[in-house]
Amino acid sequence: MQNDEEAIRKLVDTWLAASQTGDLATVLSLMADDVIFMVPGQEPFGKEEFAARNQKMKDVKLAATSDIKEIKVLGDWAWMRNFLKVTFTPPGGSATVHSGYVLTILRKNPNGSWVIARDANLLTPENGN
Repeated sequence: MQNDEEAIRKLVDTWLAASQTGDLATVLSLMADDVIFMVPGQEPFGKEEFAARNQKMKDVKLAATSDIKEIKVLGDWAWMRNFLKVTFTPPGGSATVHSGYVLTILRKNPNGSWVIARDANLLTPENGN
């Protein structure tokens, strides 16, 4: 189980690094084909919509930190609770900071790699943004 927890932490680090460099292919590889994202005030959406939203924000610089609070591995499934802080800076614009808790359900692939299957992202703008 320790190896699984380490693999999940590495997935988070890889996701953040790829997001910050605009490496959409790597980010997409870290999610299941049937992934579902849930964010406040919007209908749940999947991988295709995630990619489309990402493309619309391709010129926005992103910096993020993740503070993993819990990881629980249950066989080929796991869940993780973390606190995420993301700074978005559009070209020539002012930075905005969003933060909040995220609850993620992960699934282990037959090859042993972990992918995100469900993600409930409760980020909201921080005061002053």
